[in-house]
Amino acid sequence: MRRSRIARNSAFSGCDAVIASLLIANRGEIACRIIRTARRMGIRTVAVHSEADAGALHVAMADRAVAIGPALARESYLRGDRIIAAALETGAEAIHPGYGFLSENAEFAQAVMDAGLIWVGPDPAAITAMGLKDAAKARMAAAGVPVTPGYLGADQDDAHLAQQAAAITYPVLIKAVAGGGGKGMRLVADPADFADALASCRREAMAAFGNDRVLIEKFITRPRHIEVQVFGDRHGNIVHLFERDCSLQRRHQKVIEEAPAPGMDEATRTAVCRAAVDAARAVDYVGAGTVEFIADAGEGLRADRIWFMEMNTRLQVEHPVTEAITGVDLVEWQLRVASGEALPMRQEDLSIKGSAMEARLYAEDPARGFLPSIGRLDVFDPGDGVRVDTGVVQGGRITPYYDPMIAKLIAHGATRDEARRRLADTLDRAVVWPLRTNAGFLVKALNHPDFAGGEMDTGLIARAGDALMPDPLPDNAGLGRAAADLGGAGALAGFRLNAPRQGRARLLVEGQLVEVDVAPREGEIFRAPLGHVLLSEHGQSWEVRPYRAAATGAAAAGDGAVLAPMPGTIIAVHVAPGQSVSKGQKLVTLEAMKMEHGLTAPFDGVVADMPFAQGAQVREGMVLVRITAGEAA
Repeated sequence: MRRSRIARNSAFSGCDAVIASLLIANRGEIACRIIRTARRMGIRTVAVHSEADAGALHVAMADRAVAIGPALARESYLRGDRIIAAALETGAEAIHPGYGFLSENAEFAQAVMDAGLIWVGPDPAAITAMGLKDAAKARMAAAGVPVTPGYLGADQDDAHLAQQAAAITYPVLIKAVAGGGGKGMRLVADPADFADALASCRREAMAAFGNDRVLIEKFITRPRHIEVQVFGDRHGNIVHLFERDCSLQRRHQKVIEEAPAPGMDEATRTAVCRAAVDAARAVDYVGAGTVEFIADAGEGLRADRIWFMEMNTRLQVEHPVTEAITGVDLVEWQLRVASGEALPMRQEDLSIKGSAMEARLYAEDPARGFLPSIGRLDVFDPGDGVRVDTGVVQGGRITPYYDPMIAKLIAHGATRDEARRRLADTLDRAVVWPLRTNAGFLVKALNHPDFAGGEMDTGLIARAGDALMPDPLPDNAGLGRAAADLGGAGALAGFRLNAPRQGRARLLVEGQLVEVDVAPREGEIFRAPLGHVLLSEHGQSWEVRPYRAAATGAAAAGDGAVLAPMPGTIIAVHVAPGQSVSKGQKLVTLEAMKMEHGLTAPFDGVVADMPFAQGAQVREGMVLVRITAGEAA
């Protein structure tokens, strides 16, 4: 295996040579985050990218970049052979996999090592040992690590599984043994539903992981998701860096993570962290890893009510909260341990300083079932006062090919409430346009009384329901100031510029007609892309324009305008200007998010205007067709 001969000054012991050049086998936020640490350490970096990412931030940040294939991940970021070839071509000594993609692929890790490169991660044997949930749980049970009550057996006969579920007692979870990210998981509360749930789980598991084997667990009715950051080296040292709480979830996907876990007393912390170290030691773990536990929080966090779920053999998305409370750069530790150095700190040297929270800012629309929002980030201002880990900049694009995460925002404070408030305030002021984001949803989740009080579990978001949905329109005060900012355009009788509460104005807010009192203009709260006002509040942004239907031809959806529901391409035009149409008749077909969407006439009338032809690229909210009442001449 090749090693660097470049000496570095370091607090680490055991080796004076550190990797000199590193290829990052990933993209987006995590690639940028790794490059920042590598640059600080004086390590040359190599980025890989698909055709879709040729202009991405991680490509611009790296010292060198190599194209590895088309946009689809399976033809680029999942092509281990091309990634290894790029490392050899550029003289990189090591490969860091980031998270996702090939980060927990033991065959890829072995291929990296076989090519004479340094693998920045655990040994392939450890990845394999923890890769299948049933085998991992059996191994943990043998090592004395408490595991969730359930069935892990090899007998996968439907009837046998049903018998085991009954013995465990309902409700139960059916989980794919090779699963992750909430895929291949079904909750079953009634024995009558078990067969259908099992079949569905197996189909999804086979499609996602190529393995339809399942395990069955007792479902915890008040579950908390607790995970422990562990780190090992090749000198026999393993430490933990305390716990994180990832209980705020939506459909088994983490939404907000924090460290330390609220309500965790020292006795329980000691027990769960010791179990995590035992789990890592059972597989001779080297590098950064996360041991995940499920806790029954019905009576608070208790050491005898926390069980092992699985181990993630890589860096986690939420690792920054651990960095914030410990002052440790986990990526630096990864790179130095991969170079053969010993861990720099003993367990007794590590301590918790304050509290930290992380929120994942996604380009998605909560009002449309969290449908991804793709396109160009004309405005991107995540605010200040917190750490922002991102893989995009203003003017960049969110594509349909990869995860639509825009950034991670990480707040640190002396107390949990200080960190929570700081994060909520930053998200409240964030400005992203024209893409939709979940910022407003995150603000409401952070301010939910149960979460604010530390009394959450994994079902909180589902229970809260519509209470966490962001408001569909800005509040009237903001719209009134926007009307004044527009100079009173479209105002009704009685309006005088800058005169408080004089008259009312008609505005188009993302194509919707609203009528508001005009308020005084206060402060610099508006931005003006394309000559219109961008109103931002509570983590959301709206394009506001004056309503002048006769003068400008603008029309609200209620006036017969058919708007693009999301960014996309017009692939078919079914009518022509001047043509009579009936309510429900298809007008155009929009292709977006790899699906076709037929847009129809809102009422009987005549096609008055069609500003776009087949093949046109359109943004969300653009008027594609305008229908007027009446009949064709």
